[in-house]
Amino acid sequence: MAGMETMESRTSWTFVTNHARVLAMLLRDPEVRMRDMAEACRITERAVRAVITDLETAGYLTRARNGRRNHYQVADGTLFRHPAEGPHEIAHLIRLLADLEPSRP
Repeated sequence: MAGMETMESRTSWTFVTNHARVLAMLLRDPEVRMRDMAEACRITERAVRAVITDLETAGYLTRARNGRRNHYQVADGTLFRHPAEGPHEIAHLIRLLADLEPSRP
């Protein structure tokens, strides 16, 4: 049918964003390597680096050097960014995701 998209022609999407995945991984293991985050999230290290920069800039996490590794601290009291969720903290969602065992690629 003209003008109708098929399921195959639509862009795929997921309920959980890469930002939420990375934040949950950092909550689970504050010293996880970017390489490991990239593999678990099935994105590139460059994409992980960009996500971490976004999260740090927005105040969702802080980063400190610990020897040869970074140590990340997920900030308490941070709110959802979209107005539809209003003034609710993201902590419950991120903790739920952090409690899930990641699947292996």
